[in-house]
Amino acid sequence: MLRVIKKYPNRRLYDTETSTYITLTDVRQLVMASAQFVVRDAKTNEDLTRSILLQIILEEETGGVPMFTEAVLANIIRFYGNAMQGFMGAYLEKNVQTFMDLQVSMAEQSKGLTPEMWAQFMNTKSPMMQGMMGNYVEQSKNVFTQMQEQMQKQSEQMLSAFGLKR
Repeated sequence: MLRVIKKYPNRRLYDTETSTYITLTDVRQLVMASAQFVVRDAKTNEDLTRSILLQIILEEETGGVPMFTEAVLANIIRFYGNAMQGFMGAYLEKNVQTFMDLQVSMAEQSKGLTPEMWAQFMNTKSPMMQGMMGNYVEQSKNVFTQMQEQMQKQSEQMLSAFGLKR
């Protein structure tokens, strides 16, 4: 069942499952626990989940060690309104999912390793690590190739709509 969190005009978040007010830190913990939830405006019932997730990212980026450089953030902003916006979003989503799958695979394969074995496992020269990274790079390349093919098809469709051929 989907957990519902209500956001009130006073900016407070209310977890309907626990009947308590929660903070963004609590919502972040729900994300980290892979809990399924939605954040809704208490008055309008509008879905505010994306907005809350973006707030959490902003807090993470401004405190501690940021994940994105200014150059990366500027490039992401440049994609908004660009013909490539939809492709970029899909590309990033698929790449992040592939990376998460790699992380899960690494965690499963490293259970029970001693610190020495872990160091050897993480050595980029080890066959297991090379295989995993190779799979990640290959999947990333495949996603990019699919994106290029999709863009080419759309370009050809657009040109043919105008009576032009490639």
